[in-house]
Amino acid sequence: MIKVLVVGASGATGRLVVSELLERNIVVVSVVRAASSLIDTMGNHPNYQEVLANASEMPDQEISSHLKGCDVVVSCLGHNLTLKGMFGKPRHLVTDTIRKITTAILHLEPDKKIKIILMNTTGNSNRDIPEKPPLSQRFVISILRFLLPPHVDNEQAADYLRTRVGQDHAYIEWVAVRPDSLINESQVSKYIAVPSPTRNAIFDSAPTSRENVANFMANLATDSDLWSFWRGQMPVIYNDA
Repeated sequence: MIKVLVVGASGATGRLVVSELLERNIVVVSVVRAASSLIDTMGNHPNYQEVLANASEMPDQEISSHLKGCDVVVSCLGHNLTLKGMFGKPRHLVTDTIRKITTAILHLEPDKKIKIILMNTTGNSNRDIPEKPPLSQRFVISILRFLLPPHVDNEQAADYLRTRVGQDHAYIEWVAVRPDSLINESQVSKYIAVPSPTRNAIFDSAPTSRENVANFMANLATDSDLWSFWRGQMPVIYNDA
């Protein structure tokens, strides 16, 4: 049976990922803050386990203990859209957590590679290709790097996977999923996944439902063919109008 560790599980998208995985009879270990418990929401599902902790501050040994037996790690971490969330500590929530997870995996030396699925953003370019966003987008993004620490955090987290883990790691494989303009819908709808943005992420963004993002990430965690297709890439998700 597949076992998945989800960090950022109490967020708007993380909750949906957990639900998607449980519906597929996957064992889920969620890392959530004490005030964000999902026990009641998940109805005491037999495959659901919960760890009350701040993911970016967990000791490496504790992370390693939760990673034992895991096949996949899903990160839905993000900064709250408040002044404290955007400008307070931790400034590098996502990057620090990804770094801790990869370090813990190295210490474990697992028999098979562990998959990391990172929720990212279309505002971050895949420099492995490389992508060349429109000039207007590049101009605004360059300003956001100075004004909004969360954007830099998202960029650095994906860059850590690209450059430090890379394409041929002994213990880790990864995919960074880039939704465009996130919206809420009542259920999963038709969507498309493409290697690079087809629109200007700033001035011509397209809606991507959290439900569709969660569905795609759950599919990556459970579908070996889909994983093989997107491994080491940064697919962009759009709702299919």
